[in-house]
Amino acid sequence: MVRSADAVVVGGGVIGVSTLYHLAARGARDVVLLERDTLGSGSTAAAAGGFRAQFSDEVNIRLALRCIDAYQRFQAEFDIDIGFRQTGYLFLLRAEEEPHFRTALRLQQSMGVPARIVPVDEALRHVPGTSPDGLSAATYCPIDGLATPHAVVQGYAAAARRLGARIVQHEAAREILVRDGRVVGVRSAQGEIATPLVVLASGVWSPELARTAGIDLPVTAERRFVHYVASDGGLPERTPLTIDFATGLYFHREGAGLIVGGPWATPEELAPVAVQRLPFLADLGVANTWSGLYEMSPDHNALVGRCDEPAGLLYATGFSGHGFQQAPGIGEYLADLALDREPELDLSALSLRRFTDQLSRPELHVV
Repeated sequence: MVRSADAVVVGGGVIGVSTLYHLAARGARDVVLLERDTLGSGSTAAAAGGFRAQFSDEVNIRLALRCIDAYQRFQAEFDIDIGFRQTGYLFLLRAEEEPHFRTALRLQQSMGVPARIVPVDEALRHVPGTSPDGLSAATYCPIDGLATPHAVVQGYAAAARRLGARIVQHEAAREILVRDGRVVGVRSAQGEIATPLVVLASGVWSPELARTAGIDLPVTAERRFVHYVASDGGLPERTPLTIDFATGLYFHREGAGLIVGGPWATPEELAPVAVQRLPFLADLGVANTWSGLYEMSPDHNALVGRCDEPAGLLYATGFSGHGFQQAPGIGEYLADLALDREPELDLSALSLRRFTDQLSRPELHVV
């Protein structure tokens, strides 16, 4: 049982292990991560593994470019294959969706993102067999792509351990202990850990724990479902992660088959929407289905920052489906805040304070 630490990270998903690693890499000597189950067993386990620079919010675009670079270097730095592949993202659009995507595209291009608008016939060459019904255009970005969340979690965890960090699994945090306006520890089922610093990175479970410290995190859980089709349906190996934006349907190649995802819990619920866009799915069966939880914030942007009171409490939640792809940069930022270093990437616009200051900044491109 750990009795004390210089810092405790709560949550063993990709955000938590990234933060743990970056704390240790910046010289924090006694850092501990508590995970109620096993590493990566929560929302990270169900993540599709996509990453993209096609956002509407400038902060998300800057963060995306930093994180794509980090994932591109990941194997060389951590000696683990994360399945990094830049097959692109393809957004299929109706006419009413084009204006705000074109506005976002101009912002992306001004920041060096090689995204572009493409006509429907060109878009469908990327995804043969896809129906053009109702589509007016698409956007495509070749630097977007996919990686394997489990491998990223293991890479960060192993590197953190090599630097002396401790990871305690099957240990649920129950309460953040506060005295005189400061964090003084964490209580778990096994006892108390004295610490002046807690980083709360436990996804949809963060609000419950934050309330024990008097903090209200406006995060709600939304379930998303993933269906695995054991045939590729003729789609090429380098099929982009394709999103039918109006319906929320997305699909991509996964090994010899396909991943098809969205808010539909069963193959029967999925079928009408999926077959309308991918007619060949009518002849294919769903081999497996699983689900995970999106941690939704009111404006669909992450909640990341440091509390004024209690001092010593940091938080990272509300990623609204973007946690995996933003994990490298978020871990860096939290570690810098925790250690009173000047962050290289300014993410202060994502702090909880934006809601009390009426500076909400909606992200429009949420799947």
